[in-house]
Amino acid sequence: MLTKKQVNEIKEHLEKAQNPLFFFDNDPDGLCSFIIMRKFCEKGKGVQVKSYPSMNKDYFRKVNELRADYIFILDKPVVDKDFFEEADKNNVPVVWIDHHETDKKTIPDFVHYYNPVFNKSKTNEPVTHLCYQISGRKDDLWLDIVGCTSDKFFSEYYKDFRKQFPELAIDSNEPFDILYKSQIGKVVRILGFALKDTTTNVVNMLKFLIKTKSPYDILEESKKNLAINKRFSQIEKRYTKLLEKAKAIAKKSGKLLFFQYRGDLSISSELSNELGYTFSEKTIIVMRINGPTASFS
Repeated sequence: MLTKKQVNEIKEHLEKAQNPLFFFDNDPDGLCSFIIMRKFCEKGKGVQVKSYPSMNKDYFRKVNELRADYIFILDKPVVDKDFFEEADKNNVPVVWIDHHETDKKTIPDFVHYYNPVFNKSKTNEPVTHLCYQISGRKDDLWLDIVGCTSDKFFSEYYKDFRKQFPELAIDSNEPFDILYKSQIGKVVRILGFALKDTTTNVVNMLKFLIKTKSPYDILEESKKNLAINKRFSQIEKRYTKLLEKAKAIAKKSGKLLFFQYRGDLSISSELSNELGYTFSEKTIIVMRINGPTASFS
C-alpha cells in the first residue's frame, strides 16, 4: 500500500488542481481508479489510454484541448519521454500512480511518482486499491472490488462487500472464482467489454459511472446504461462462441492449448484468462490475427 505521507501528498495535489485531467489504462482497474478519484475530488475529466504498453506524446493534445492544469496518470506501466517533455515545457504538474515494476531512472525528476513496489514494505496492489486507500470513501467499496477482481487481486475488503451485497458475492478468496461465478464478477466483465466501444460511448459511460451509487446501477438495465449493456451483449456473444471452440480444442490437446482467431476485436486476454482458469493444468496461448499482424496472450 501507499504510505500515509504519500496518500497525504496525493490529496494535496488533488486539492491544488482546479481542472485535473486523469489518464487511465484501458481496463477495469484503470477505469475504476479514475472513477474513484473523480468521485473523491469532484472535478476533472478522464481519458482512456488505448495505446499499449506506453502512453505516447499524442495524448498530450487532450491536455491543451481541455485546458488541464494538472495531469494524473493511473495504472500505466510506461509513459513516453516526449509526453513528459511536453508537460515540462508547458509547466503542467504530473502525478503518476502505478503498481507495475519499472525502471525508476526513466522517470523525470519533476514527475510526482507513486508506486508501492518501491516502498519499504514492497507490495503491488492494483491502482484501484491505491485510489480507494486515498479516497477512503466507503461508498466506493464496490468499485474497489471490481477493479481488484479484474486485476486478479483479492481485496481485504471483500468480506465487507459480502456483508453489504451478499447476493452479488460468493464465499471465496480466489479472484478468478469471484470473476466467473459471481454477479460482481459480471460487473467486471460488463465494464471490460464496454471499454471496447467507440470513444463517444466510452465518454458517456464515464459520465454515467461518476453518478453511480452501487453495482445495481450497472446490473439492472435502464435507459442510462443501455449502451453499456448493449455492447456487453454484442461482445459476450462472440466471446462465448470463441470460448466454446477453444474448450473443444482443449479437451483434445495435451498440456499445451494453442487457440487462434481472426478479427479487429481484441479479447485475447479475456479468453486466455478464462481458459487458464478452466484448464489450470495446461499452458494457454491465444493468438489474434488482424490483417498482417498477430498478437498473443
